Amino acid sequence: MPSRLVERLFPTRASTQTWMILTFLFFVGIAVATVGLYITFVLRNEVQISYQQTMFQQVSRVASVLEDADSNANRLEKILTMSQMGDIQIDVAVGDSVVINSSGMASAINHPLFNTAEMQFSSGTDVNHVEREVSGQHVYFSALQRPGSGMIVRVRQPSPLLFRMINRLQFTMVAAMIMALLLAVFGSWIAAQRVTEPLQTIRNSARSISEGRLDEEITVDSRASEFQDLAKSLNLMSDTFKEKIDELQRMAHLQNEFIGNVSHEVRNPIFAVGGYLEALASSTLSDDQRRFYAEKGLSNLERLNNLFNDLIEIARLEYREDLIKPKIFELSELLNDVYEVLWKKAEDKGIELIVENPFILVSADRARIRQVLINLIDNAVAYSDAGTVRCRFRRHLEKVRVEVVDTGKGIPEEHLERIFERFHRVDPDRSRKSGGTGLGLSIVKQILAAHGEAVHVESTLGRGTRFWFELPFEESHIPEAEA
Repeated sequence: MPSRLVERLFPTRASTQTWMILTFLFFVGIAVATVGLYITFVLRNEVQISYQQTMFQQVSRVASVLEDADSNANRLEKILTMSQMGDIQIDVAVGDSVVINSSGMASAINHPLFNTAEMQFSSGTDVNHVEREVSGQHVYFSALQRPGSGMIVRVRQPSPLLFRMINRLQFTMVAAMIMALLLAVFGSWIAAQRVTEPLQTIRNSARSISEGRLDEEITVDSRASEFQDLAKSLNLMSDTFKEKIDELQRMAHLQNEFIGNVSHEVRNPIFAVGGYLEALASSTLSDDQRRFYAEKGLSNLERLNNLFNDLIEIARLEYREDLIKPKIFELSELLNDVYEVLWKKAEDKGIELIVENPFILVSADRARIRQVLINLIDNAVAYSDAGTVRCRFRRHLEKVRVEVVDTGKGIPEEHLERIFERFHRVDPDRSRKSGGTGLGLSIVKQILAAHGEAVHVESTLGRGTRFWFELPFEESHIPEAEA
């Protein structure tokens, strides 16, 4: 039963507003109850004990004064004087013979004074203190018996002002307790509203974000810096998640597209090689036919090998398995090396390959830049039927701008943004006939990105295409003769 009551008063799950109100009520209630109990029991008891001590001292002084009187008449006179001066009423019983008070003297036999509670002394007790209501007024009685003289003295005094103040204070405290509890409920409700409203807004926004509505911004109508900072942090987190989700979706799309392209690019050479091998198994072929099919099969195997090499190269660049190692080298010398690789292919197509350039030093990975130049120039030669392909460079501020320009047929505008994507071909038939894998420009982009540089392109249909990128210029290493 107690556990159920605790669960009802303090449920395991409740709103923040409920918990705040219960917390306010709990602590304010404890404080108010503590003060009330202290005033009701502790303070009142301490005042009562102190007053009893005062009354005992007073009745003792009265008894001493009356004992010094030599006659009952003298005692009556002293009683009248002390009653007027101290605003008290004094009753004295002298043995069993007479009772003296401000009204005079009377016989002690059957006197009502002896029937009062304060006059009933128990064994070993010489003083009694009693508070009771007389004619609608609280009156305090203190009675003292003096065994030596056989005298009993009773002092009667209205309940002191302090007692009345304490009673009034108790009433005030009850009203204050009720008011404090009501104010605690009202104040906690207002405070809880200021806290829970932003929390509810943040909760609803977070729920929307969890349901996929990442564009919804969290706005908090609160002057509290903690809620403002929390809303700002959650908005930043939401933006970060949105960017990462968009990036993951984009990567998933590229991955699916990449897998589809790879499977397509691999399937064709494999089928071709299988067909040529099957044809070679025929016994009716002539030597020329066998040579033709063997050359075709080897050509497709070479194409397949180039494809896998390019895929491995891209993976190494993406995952940084092969780090870029920059060194200072002379660019025109590297370009002459590239010329020796590609001049024959250009000459066979009737294309003039121009690579003459001045001496200039750059800082980059020489082997990787060689690969970039080969891919760009080879791509220009492959997509040109006549004219020239020129590779030139010049200093541009603290960089060296390298350009590969051809006079081919150009690239349509809708392809310019995608030509660096894997397997994207402007002219698929021409690319496959030339033995291209569709990965050359993608490798160029990856290598330059690893250098912290970007590759750019511009093209005009019917007039040609220009690719360019930049490399860090090294002036300090130019020999004195060249400087």
